[in-house]
Amino acid sequence: MHIPQKLFAALLVLLTIASTTHAQTKALYFGKLVDGSGNVVTGAVVVTKGGRIVAAGAEKDITIPQGAEVVNLKAYTAIPGLIDAHTHITYIWDKAPGSNPWAQYGTLGPAVTVFLAQENARKALETGVTTVRDLGANEYMDIAMRDLINRGAMVGPRLFVAGIGLHVSTVPYSFTVHGDPGTADGVAEVQKLARQDIAAGADWIKMYASTGSDKDVTGFQTYTYEEMKAAADVAHMAGKRIAIHTYGNGAVNDAIRAGVNTIEHATDVDDSLLVKMAANGIIYVPTVDHNRYYIAHRAEYGYDSTVVINLNNYIDRNFETLKKAIKAKVTIAMGSDAVFSGFGENTYELGWFVKAGMTPAEALQTATVNGAKMLGMEKDLGAIAPGYFADLVAVDGDPLNNIDVVIKHVVWVMKDGKVVVDKTKAGK
Repeated sequence: MHIPQKLFAALLVLLTIASTTHAQTKALYFGKLVDGSGNVVTGAVVVTKGGRIVAAGAEKDITIPQGAEVVNLKAYTAIPGLIDAHTHITYIWDKAPGSNPWAQYGTLGPAVTVFLAQENARKALETGVTTVRDLGANEYMDIAMRDLINRGAMVGPRLFVAGIGLHVSTVPYSFTVHGDPGTADGVAEVQKLARQDIAAGADWIKMYASTGSDKDVTGFQTYTYEEMKAAADVAHMAGKRIAIHTYGNGAVNDAIRAGVNTIEHATDVDDSLLVKMAANGIIYVPTVDHNRYYIAHRAEYGYDSTVVINLNNYIDRNFETLKKAIKAKVTIAMGSDAVFSGFGENTYELGWFVKAGMTPAEALQTATVNGAKMLGMEKDLGAIAPGYFADLVAVDGDPLNNIDVVIKHVVWVMKDGKVVVDKTKAGK
């Protein structure tokens, strides 16, 4: 029988569409499902189509679409894709002989740095982290990396980025060298730099409101209330959010008054201020494990025993503040503050949360529901439910009984409906 050419072409298009639709639809079978909304389902199935979840629940209640690809993960427990609330993903170190991370930082140029940062992205995915809030990078490299991932040119977590972090002057005037592009002193300069970050495409504004970083564990306030309020107002007028870095208690009160969205690291926070943070919905990202990482990797950084003593003292104070924040019902999000070789250790912070008094379920919530709330993505991230992004993680064991299951036993990761990590027997 002769089929007219136009009809044949139309049939070919329809068959192609049908084939693509079936290929995009997956039925994922799990032994248990922890859905991020407080529900635990035994004998579960999750149906995904493209980059979204279309059904999730008990196997007996779900109809599997004809032609769907079936994936057997019944030996594992499903949890939502995890959210790391604080990283610096473009901080890379190639481990060249005689180098160390901080000495090499900023010397490789943006193109080489972004290319090499794919390793950080891959390591984050292997921990089950499918979404990252990245808080500061030179030359807008974080924005470039976010856009490359979004267009499918690079494999990595979904990024929400802050561009260049705002900080006060830290060096004297030079007649021959241009200043640090992140320097902003006074309300007018703060407003200008915040607007430039937003114009470049930043999702967040990052503001360093105190001293303190890596081996420097001081926490002296650097920005005034007026400057923080100026940055917060610029961010909120543009529909963005603002994160405040402070290693100490000094900047916390002014940050709360300024109406910021998150406070990073802070130690020695007064009980009354923790109550205000909880009442105002300000999220606390403690990053306790970050300094444990520096101690564990002290040989890489060349840190001596005095630095280690100071870092341990900071960890103790940071941990005490975390415990008080839990009691005060402050919303807490998991943030690793991962830099350089810290990627791959993104979820170690969860162990500190349990040690501080959270249940494993509550700790898991900091990296799912709370992280999604922080980003304003409550209807897209942090849960396994119809309409949410198809970001799922399979772990070997019961994460509600032992948080180490999440930290050390991730075996399979899906982001946007695509498998990006597979350490199961089938994947191997």
